Amino acid sequence: MLLLVALMGLGMAAVGPLWAQQTQREQEAELLRVGGLYAAAIEAYRDGSPGLAKEYPARLEDLLDDRRFIGLTRHMRRLYPDPMMPSRPWGTVLDAAGRIRAVYSQGAERPLQRQTIELGMARLPVADHYSDWKFGPEELRQ
Repeated sequence: MLLLVALMGLGMAAVGPLWAQQTQREQEAELLRVGGLYAAAIEAYRDGSPGLAKEYPARLEDLLDDRRFIGLTRHMRRLYPDPMMPSRPWGTVLDAAGRIRAVYSQGAERPLQRQTIELGMARLPVADHYSDWKFGPEELRQ
């Protein structure tokens, strides 16, 4: 019985890192999906600005209920948590007026994907940390 427990422990030790890497891969894929949603919503908010002055949202909540128009305008259905750091808020890139141009994960881990990532018409550069990936209209087009 003791030998069986020892063999099970060895098996779990071998499978543990693979399981952790698969979990990280799934979180990374979710980060790319959700980051793309935020970038599209920020772009829709900016492009939908009334008049000639195009402005970014002051808060992420403005993407849920855009009060610049008569009636309800939503650019996102809900605010999604950061898949890499669910307990922390998204980091934000602000413009000169203090409005949100982009969001980024505050995760300090190294991404598993070590090449340029194509997100439809956009591209993310190679990053050393998840926080290096900025999800916003201009950031993705650089």
